[in-house]
Amino acid sequence: MSGVRKVFMSNKEASIIFLPSGRRGRFPHGVTLLDAARALGEPIESTCGGHLLCGKCQVRMESGAFARFGVHSSPDHVSPPTEEELRWLPSPTPLRLACNARIQGDLVVFVPEHARMHRQTIRKVAGQRTIEVVPTIHQVYVELSPPTLADRRSDWERLAAGLAEQWNLKDVRIAYPALRSLQSALREGNWRVTAIIWDESLVIEVRPGYREGIWGLAVDVGSTTMAAYLCDLQTGDLLASHAMMNPQVAYGEDLMSRISYAAQNEEGLKKLHRAVIGAFNRLAGEAARKAEIGQEDIHEAVIVGNTTMMTLFLGLDPRSLGEAPFTLAHRDAMDWPASPLKLRLHPAANIHILPAIAGHVGADNVAALLAEEPETLSQPALIIDVGTNAEIDLWDGQQLYAASSPTGPAFEGAQIAFGMRAAPGAIERVRIDRESLAVRYKVIGEARWSDQWTPEEPPAVAASGICGSGVIEAVAELFLAGILLPDGRFNPDSASDRLRWEGKRGAFVLARAEETAMGQDILITSEDVRAIQLAKAALYAGCKVLMQEAGIARVDRVTLAGAFGSYISPTHALVLGLIPDAPLDHVVAVGNAAGDGARIALLNREKRAEARRIARSVRYVETATHPAFQTEFVKAIHLPHQEDAFPHIASLLPPRRSAPRGRARRRPRSSA
Repeated sequence: MSGVRKVFMSNKEASIIFLPSGRRGRFPHGVTLLDAARALGEPIESTCGGHLLCGKCQVRMESGAFARFGVHSSPDHVSPPTEEELRWLPSPTPLRLACNARIQGDLVVFVPEHARMHRQTIRKVAGQRTIEVVPTIHQVYVELSPPTLADRRSDWERLAAGLAEQWNLKDVRIAYPALRSLQSALREGNWRVTAIIWDESLVIEVRPGYREGIWGLAVDVGSTTMAAYLCDLQTGDLLASHAMMNPQVAYGEDLMSRISYAAQNEEGLKKLHRAVIGAFNRLAGEAARKAEIGQEDIHEAVIVGNTTMMTLFLGLDPRSLGEAPFTLAHRDAMDWPASPLKLRLHPAANIHILPAIAGHVGADNVAALLAEEPETLSQPALIIDVGTNAEIDLWDGQQLYAASSPTGPAFEGAQIAFGMRAAPGAIERVRIDRESLAVRYKVIGEARWSDQWTPEEPPAVAASGICGSGVIEAVAELFLAGILLPDGRFNPDSASDRLRWEGKRGAFVLARAEETAMGQDILITSEDVRAIQLAKAALYAGCKVLMQEAGIARVDRVTLAGAFGSYISPTHALVLGLIPDAPLDHVVAVGNAAGDGARIALLNREKRAEARRIARSVRYVETATHPAFQTEFVKAIHLPHQEDAFPHIASLLPPRRSAPRGRARRRPRSSA
């Protein structure tokens, strides 16, 4: 391992896993975490080069058993901090400086966003949609007569009467924060005030005189990424948006890992709950800062997410979602005050959570259906949110069907040898020439393809790994070029000098060492291909199960939703067999449909009723127990499929054939 300092070393080794990237390796005791990170290509900020002069390489050691990594991590598995290190850290803090913390045991290390040299590229942008603005919150201006000795009504009675007489708002209540400021607002405004009303029934704020301004926040709590959209509730304008990684990835990359962490660790649920609430507050604060309003001026938030994310957001026990029949604590829409959840918004802000459908099909899926309106289509259509847990919706022309499918984290770059999340340096596009087998690729942060780089004009960012969209394209391109066989094995007769062998296991050099940031070849391995096959088979099988339930053999349209879905090439998705065959121009990406649906529900109260209707009318299909799922899964492991035809890309696919027999394999190239 180049770059690892050879001081304080022992013969003992420990497993080190960095999150959220998922990079991992084994290192001798005594190696600093910064040196381990450098050896793995983990981009931790360190302006001073690891000499305890900048304090930027802050990391956090996680506690507990991490079954998916096979380790038990503890902050005690690093050397204690020195006085020099402590001067750089706030007190108290769980953070350590990676340049000074030396390995003494197995560790799961979380690298906070501010310490990442290359921040993740967040892709949950809001879509351009026409939304009729009918908000749940509105403001009214009221002029009142002052009290007299003959009129001894309380200030609230006076305001309530004015609301009834001037705005026909009857049986209105007042929230405690509004009551506290009521008397001063009435007198400061000379008995002229602006009242902020929620749901025609509750006064949540009273402002002296006439003052405009009501704001709301739509939040998509994704398993990997959280996104917030701050809107003007009068005009419907999107004022600001902000996104960040869900800090819960430190406790599990997929839903089942987080459920297990909550169940198996004494403080597990509290940690997961605090992490997502803290992230929500940071999102709200950053969005408010961008819009130049106070965070306490946000009067309402609509929140969506999958069932596990919403359960953890509310601090509820998620264990019932970890085993059949996957029972929810609450399925209908919910309205809660923000204060008990410790959300830093307006003191009387309302939190609206859209309804779930069942099992692992939650509020984010309902939000996507609200945004995409599949029931307006005349032909069968699929809506797929590709992620660690894929949500799948099918409209057959008369009925909506929904299911979830556990694709796992491979599409996010996890469980891939050189996988990483979408950050500068991640390979996101791959092309392999069918004749010469020459490879070219594109990395995030560099506009040019790799074959356009020159010594005089090197890339702005060198390759340091491969993200989800890059992995999908790489596997699909290897198959199209004949380097991969339909069963996922590397073709021993391939003429590419990039193909290497270790026994029966192959690996393909995507980027040579001299092109990469860490001076090491970036490979696609047999294990990587298998991980993608399993993930895509789970997604395809979920689609087929729904199509069987509806009694249809083809769909006319496939909508790819979600941040990841927006960056999947439709052609490569079909070549891989990620989705059922459809006309290429009918495979469309719509961005963060769940976030758009949350924004629609925030701005239009009538759409909340529509969301409840959708949730009740969808026919839910449980793939985990469906008798056809396993059969369809096995068939879908092949590229693109063992049986199903793909007429819309038939001209691109290589002839179906098995691996040659009795042919000598090419000798492996040295990795030096």
